[in-house]
Amino acid sequence: QVQLVESGGGLVQAGGSLRLSCTVSGRTFRNYDMGWFRQAPGKEREFVATIRWNRGSTYYAPSVKGRFTITRDNAKNTVYLQMNSLKPEDTAVYYCAADNRPLGSRSYGVYDENFDYWGPGTQVTVSS
Repeated sequence: QVQLVESGGGLVQAGGSLRLSCTVSGRTFRNYDMGWFRQAPGKEREFVATIRWNRGSTYYAPSVKGRFTITRDNAKNTVYLQMNSLKPEDTAVYYCAADNRPLGSRSYGVYDENFDYWGPGTQVTVSS
């Protein structure tokens, strides 16, 4: 059973920073691409960022590129999302997810259906 647990959410003023963490149980973390998604009230869940399993290459949604940074520490089974210059529109529940699709055919995952395992989410609120 793979379990993901996010932490680090909270309330921050616009322009501030937060770092989210997501720890994954199990011994195959290094084979997962990892992603962060978010869901604002009344909106559908949307892609934020992803990091590949091998060389750690990354891909971001245009709305967060240049402000957010996704990293991973395979020794700690943890993926991070550093969020800087936060805006009120970044307010959402943030979810981390693990992509366990076959390695040979796997490309950047940006859709919900690309990811097999999900955490329960952590609330991020940015006040203006």
